[in-house]
This record gives sequence, structure tokens and C-alpha cells, in this order.
Amino acid sequence: MTVLIVDDEDRIRLLIKEYCLNENYIVLEANDGIKALKLIKENKIDVIILDIMMPNMDGLTAYQEIKKFNIPTIILSARNEEYDKLVGFGLGVDDYVTKPFSPKELIARIKAVTKRFNKIDDIYVYQNLKVDFKGHVVYIDNKEIKLTPKEYDLLIYFINNKNIALSREELLSKIWGYDFFGDDRTIDTHIKMLRNNLGKYRDLIQTVRGMGYKFEIKEK
Repeated sequence: MTVLIVDDEDRIRLLIKEYCLNENYIVLEANDGIKALKLIKENKIDVIILDIMMPNMDGLTAYQEIKKFNIPTIILSARNEEYDKLVGFGLGVDDYVTKPFSPKELIARIKAVTKRFNKIDDIYVYQNLKVDFKGHVVYIDNKEIKLTPKEYDLLIYFINNKNIALSREELLSKIWGYDFFGDDRTIDTHIKMLRNNLGKYRDLIQTVRGMGYKFEIKEK
């Protein structure tokens, strides 16, 4: 897999590169949006890590062109304002990570977005929990459980981002849409209902204090 790291800070690119190389990824680098677009046109790239604040061409401006190439993109930025995140999600970016960040979590997010983008499996199974993506049906102990559309969307988003801490803001943006004028209570209420419906698997959805939630799977 080829990863393009776009950031004007050398130390940030080096840090991400080291972790990507440990995963046996091929790494390309650019320090602004103009150079990034040149590399995209010349190479087959599987995922892009894109900073916002850069000289010559900033990340969000570059993404307007990048999205034409249909490459999964993770925004990496020191700008933590809600407006910037909502603009990013509104443009269609696949994920948004703020600095300072955990390189290990960034790798997990890379794997998550590329898996979603290249999703092959039609069925997800964890113990006696089964999700039929094509049939839009969830089973526990071979019995169908009834979920509302939003509960189902939340569960799928959790599964596709398992073991990643997700903020309430991100869940609102991804499930309800970036222009939805809701608040944290919307997420909390739907999480409560989803947990109730998951029964013995309710504890898979863990609360991340002060942030949001995580779908925690201990895989062998």
C-alpha cells in the first residue's frame, strides 16, 4: 500500500513515515498541496495524510482537487476548531485527526479508512453477533434485532472504526451530516438505545471520558 504524507513540517512527515514503514507501506512525501497533486497524478496512491496549514496551497484547497481522484484522505491538522472539522467532513474527507496525535492511532485510522474504501466482506461476525451489510440486518444468537436506521448506521461506523476513539462531533458529522444542528444529547440518546438493543454485547461500546465512544473488540 502506498501512503502519501502531505505536511510542511519535516519532523511530522518523518514520524509518520517511520510508523508507515513499520507496516511495510510505501511512503511518498510532499510539503504543500501543489507538490501533492503532482505526485497523485504520477503515482498510484492508496491513502493520503493531509495537513491543512501549508504554504503555496493549503490542505482544504488541495482536497478540492484530490477528491476527483477518489483516494481516501485523512486530514491531519493542529486546527481543532469545530468549524474546520465540519468543513473537512462536508468536503468529503474520510477522517480528521488533530495534532498532537498518536502515531499508533493514526495507523489504525489508515487501516480503517482503507478497509472501508476497499470493503470486500459482506458479513461481520464477532462471537454470536452478526451484521449482514448487504441485507442491512443485525443478528444476535441467530435472532434478528431491530435497530432504527441511525442506530444501524452508528453500529456500522463503529465496526468500521473498531478500537478507535470517536468523538461525538465526528459521529454527528458522519452519521447525521455536517450541516446537522444537533448536540451531544443526540449521540448519547442513540448510543443508549443501541446499547440496549445489543443486549449482552452492549459493553462493546465503551465511553471515552470527555470525548465520545469506542467500539472495543479484543481480537485474538
